[in-house]
Amino acid sequence: MDLVKIIIAILLPPLGVFLEVGFRGAFWLNILLTLLGYIPGIVHAVWIIAKR
Repeated sequence: MDLVKIIIAILLPPLGVFLEVGFRGAFWLNILLTLLGYIPGIVHAVWIIAKR
């Protein structure tokens, strides 16, 4: 299941984080990072998924 979440995180980073943590602070931070730059959003999403 983590592999699927990582693939989703690469395609749409906030969705990958949402599937992992829900509407917590990490989700909102990921939306901000994705708006500032797509690559930081991907890195953050993969990190959140791999950390758990």
